[in-house]
Amino acid sequence: MIYLDHAATTAMRPAARDAWLAVAGQVGNSSSVHSAGREARRIVEDSREQIAEDLAIEPDRVVITSGGTESDNLAVVGGYRARNEADPRRTVIVLSRIEHKAVLEPAEQLATSGAELEWLDVDQTGRVSVEQLREILIRRGGEVALVAVMWANNEVGSVQDISELTEVCREFDVPLHTDAVQALGNIPIAGDVSSTMALSAHKVGGPNGFGLLLVDPQTAVQPLVRGGGQEAGLRAGSLDVAGAAAAAAAIHEAVTQQAEHSARMSGLRDQLLRGITQQAEGSSQPFEFSLNSTEAGLPGLVSVSFPGCDGDALMMLLDEAGISVSTGSACNVGIPKPSYILTAMGAPHTSNTIRISFGWSSGSGDIAALLAALPRAVAGAAEARNAVGSA
Repeated sequence: MIYLDHAATTAMRPAARDAWLAVAGQVGNSSSVHSAGREARRIVEDSREQIAEDLAIEPDRVVITSGGTESDNLAVVGGYRARNEADPRRTVIVLSRIEHKAVLEPAEQLATSGAELEWLDVDQTGRVSVEQLREILIRRGGEVALVAVMWANNEVGSVQDISELTEVCREFDVPLHTDAVQALGNIPIAGDVSSTMALSAHKVGGPNGFGLLLVDPQTAVQPLVRGGGQEAGLRAGSLDVAGAAAAAAAIHEAVTQQAEHSARMSGLRDQLLRGITQQAEGSSQPFEFSLNSTEAGLPGLVSVSFPGCDGDALMMLLDEAGISVSTGSACNVGIPKPSYILTAMGAPHTSNTIRISFGWSSGSGDIAALLAALPRAVAGAAEARNAVGSA
């Protein structure tokens, strides 16, 4: 099988797997005070410190969660509740139209109980306007509870200028949350940037079910999961000790090898686009295509539309050929609607699209295999669509 859906998840790195196996057989709750518990706590805190060092932040900013979705929910719901409780006038959430569902859904749920949503539009490349954000904050800054803009989009790979957006938010004393799940390991994200930042280990070769929320000490967040008071009272529950060790190992490799990784992903992207262009123009089965991603976006993610094809059919035909790609976010699979992200960008082909994403284990041979299978799959998907249209 050729796996080209790394934006959904990626295989565990050997270093992460070794770290997990080295700890998984140990017993001990990291909240216990006996020797086994203290050893578990040491592993967790060593892992936290390693992650903090790699991300150039203080360890007390690192809150462990069950994944990117929980981190986003904690930042949006917990951040909104804290700000609204401190100042009931703050009922506005500002967010981009292309946020991950883990941000959109909790924000829309808050809107059913008094919150108001202000939307940041995106251009044809999927980027928000700093000036539009400034205009909203000038007009409604005293009412804004928080702003949410994802660092790198999971479907088209567009990258936002989070540093500049953060500066604008700080100017108006408004916290900025960014979902950096796709950014980690692909672009530089280290340092004191946004007020809260969501990360997920399994996107960079760590374990599933382990996430992080980086929280600025000056940012108030109310816990969503209450109980034993773990994670400085922000997130209760016994910690995944082996997961912490594995996540730290994966994040360390992802961050320290980011520049090399990005350069290699750019090479694979260039190989893919050269091949598609050559096939579209000169093969025995020519076809049309259009790109939804740009070179300014994530180097290892390509969103490409094939007019005349159904995206789901094309994905399944490639799957039959042993190639795993997707039609967009794994969270939206099975939803018979045009992509809300492509719609927000004004893309002309919202249901004719596949997402091809590379990861740490991808190589040139994977791209060659995809290109070998693509013309036949495109032709088959076009025939299937024409057959349905004429029925």
